[in-house]
Amino acid sequence: MRAALCSLTLLMLSLKLVLAQKPPQLTIRRLDGTSISIAEAEDFARKTLATTQVTGAQIVVINEGRVVWSAAFGLRKHQPKTPMLPDTTTWAASITKAVFATYVMQLVERRELSLDLPVADQLPQPLNAYKAYGEIASEVVNDPRWHEVTPRMLLAHTGGLLNFVALEPDKKMHLHFKPGTQFCYSNEGINLIQFLVEQKLGQPLERLMQDAIFSPLHMSRTGLIFRTDFAANIADRYGAKEQFLSETRRLSARAAGSMTTSADDLGHFACALLNGKLLKPATRKAMLAPFIQIRTRSQFPFRPDAPEGKEGQAVGLAYGMGWGLLTKTRFGPAFFKEGHGEGAQNYLILFEKSKSGMILLTNSDNGELAFRPLLEKILGDTVTPWEWEGYTPDLILENRKFQ
Repeated sequence: MRAALCSLTLLMLSLKLVLAQKPPQLTIRRLDGTSISIAEAEDFARKTLATTQVTGAQIVVINEGRVVWSAAFGLRKHQPKTPMLPDTTTWAASITKAVFATYVMQLVERRELSLDLPVADQLPQPLNAYKAYGEIASEVVNDPRWHEVTPRMLLAHTGGLLNFVALEPDKKMHLHFKPGTQFCYSNEGINLIQFLVEQKLGQPLERLMQDAIFSPLHMSRTGLIFRTDFAANIADRYGAKEQFLSETRRLSARAAGSMTTSADDLGHFACALLNGKLLKPATRKAMLAPFIQIRTRSQFPFRPDAPEGKEGQAVGLAYGMGWGLLTKTRFGPAFFKEGHGEGAQNYLILFEKSKSGMILLTNSDNGELAFRPLLEKILGDTVTPWEWEGYTPDLILENRKFQ
């Protein structure tokens, strides 16, 4: 009798636990308040990715600060044919910049780095005295404006440096305008902040960010450099005609774009950021405060006399600390970062008011062809400045001429 009562009690407890568990969400809430079923979202994504010939993709959708859908499509490798998984490690490319900027704001919060003290004043030696910059920094350190360049300006891509030093005729760093006055997307500027951080803290960036962000958030498929434990589940990269381009093995840490990750891991990061687990509210507000308004029709290439476009102005396009900003959309403010590289096209956008967002990672040069239909249909994102991003089919095809 006692045994029967014990069994009944255990059965009732088990039933209560089952009933207490929240059922899995079967719908995604769009930004306008309407919903789409996960089944419909998955079917639409599969067809869209097939039509646009994207080799492999990962998608994460966030509602109210939590992941409600994570899925993978296509292949991570052609030889042998191996499916993409939600936790497959892929190359995040320039999404690295936004994650790095979040880490920099942690340093600012702890008063280990100043955003407004010029870089030249935070380094114990002139920039060209360091081996890493000896060959390329001689011109810039002799420019009087160099002593105006701050980490804040570099994080907002307003430091005056071109995207890559290789674009300069003499292959040396130059300032092309008064720092802080114009937007010019610059990998060189972000990597310069990395150099400053490593000099101040005396550790390589891959270790610093592992300890500060990746490990605490259990981002086990993420790193700034390749690790052997990634090898069993990592995506190769493919061109527009499905041709093999490269394995994903980043061996040098670059704050501007070396991070490999998965959409699942980036989902952990995005939710932690939205829910205030990475930065204090005031620090996050400072990171996402507009430093410069952007009025140009397109992000690339940089031109001092670039024509203005109405698209970005309509949504309050701006840049903060490492993040692009949409300051006046009908869904409230949003922040975003794209990642563009050979065989890796990625996008991440988060809306502050609803704590909603979407992450798209692909291992294909065709990835950008799928972004607009996926974002509009699944998340209801009709405010991303598609032309400025270069996410319209004609611009994507035009940009391939310069790759």
